[in-house]
Amino acid sequence: MRLSTTESVCAAGKAERPSAPLTVTPTHGEVALKAMNLSRAVADRVLLSDVNVEANAGEVLAVVGPSGAGKSTFLRLLNRLDEPSSGTVFLNGKDYREIPPQELRRRVGMVMQAAYLFPGTVAENIAFGPAQRGVILPPEKIAALLERVGLSGYEDRHISNLSGGEAQRVSIARTLANEPGAVLLDEPTSALDEVAARAVEALLESIIRERHMTCVIVTHNRAQAARLAARAMILNAGKVVAIGPTAEVLHAE
Repeated sequence: MRLSTTESVCAAGKAERPSAPLTVTPTHGEVALKAMNLSRAVADRVLLSDVNVEANAGEVLAVVGPSGAGKSTFLRLLNRLDEPSSGTVFLNGKDYREIPPQELRRRVGMVMQAAYLFPGTVAENIAFGPAQRGVILPPEKIAALLERVGLSGYEDRHISNLSGGEAQRVSIARTLANEPGAVLLDEPTSALDEVAARAVEALLESIIRERHMTCVIVTHNRAQAARLAARAMILNAGKVVAIGPTAEVLHAE
């Protein structure tokens, strides 16, 4: 894994905000993630109904809609944290039911609204994912990941001594340690104050751009969706209401 250490965003949140949404730069038209007739119901309650959407390699797709619309359900279905009642997802053309769940979640990383870190040090958290597949992450790689997220020297810091913004940066570094090709972001800045939120947003934007990562972001913040995503999908009551260029979709609703 080749890590850039020249674009680090300082923890104080002084990063400039993205000036334009990330554009799609497909690799020979490659569809990285494809949901086909994706649905989920629990008992008699339909959480998601017949969703069909594609995300190209390097594309950022924003998922917006009111609370209870099925946004987080959709995101969790994309790497099988929840199981679909019907339909499926294709990862780089392969039905994800044919991919072992642990491998799938390595390749399709996820950053949650709250940074769910394990008790222990920052370094132990970052090394956890690779260790699950028998890979020992060397100290220099951990240090490079921390530098990339603006936390140089935090290796031995206990997670209980982190601010909310710092914890979310560790969560991002932990996800990057698995070298995913795609990343799912579930309201990644909503639990942070404005300064920390904008700094984390700028960090995510630069990492997605430099690694050409496919990204699906769930957000209530429409301004954030407009800044980060070239396309947006609106969900309501578990169904797709609209999908298309972000500015057009958000303006038309």
